[in-house]
Amino acid sequence: MRPLVLVVEDGHEYTENLTRFLDGELSFERAGDAAAALARLASGGVDAVFLDMRFDRIPRHDLIGDAAALVARFGDDERAWRFLADNQGSYVLAALREAGHELPVVMSYDFDGEPRRFKNLEARYAPLAYLGDTASPDEIRDQLLAAARA
Repeated sequence: MRPLVLVVEDGHEYTENLTRFLDGELSFERAGDAAAALARLASGGVDAVFLDMRFDRIPRHDLIGDAAALVARFGDDERAWRFLADNQGSYVLAALREAGHELPVVMSYDFDGEPRRFKNLEARYAPLAYLGDTASPDEIRDQLLAAARA
């Protein structure tokens, strides 16, 4: 049986592309927000998670995180909501770990320019890896296969 990767994204492009190019090696299911991801993981059978960072195409009420605290921090509603959407992957990752899901997560975000940020996330939420913007199809396949087989 092929390993199953749960793709957590607000669109469908990762799921469609991964399925198209890696079908036969991995199976993919999609969750469109944190609640759907947590529900799917609770039913078991998932080997790894592929997690998008930015969730700017879902309703605000589907985002997780303390919006009120961010409004207080930024002093601006729109800026706070944009921050929450732009960094939703980090919030989803924290929610997965807080719910006890310790399976490997591969984030779709280019941490190459933010190595300290990634090291902090990795120290707190391992096993964790990422695929940057310049990842080749072979790198994507290898990273997801390694995560799913871990």
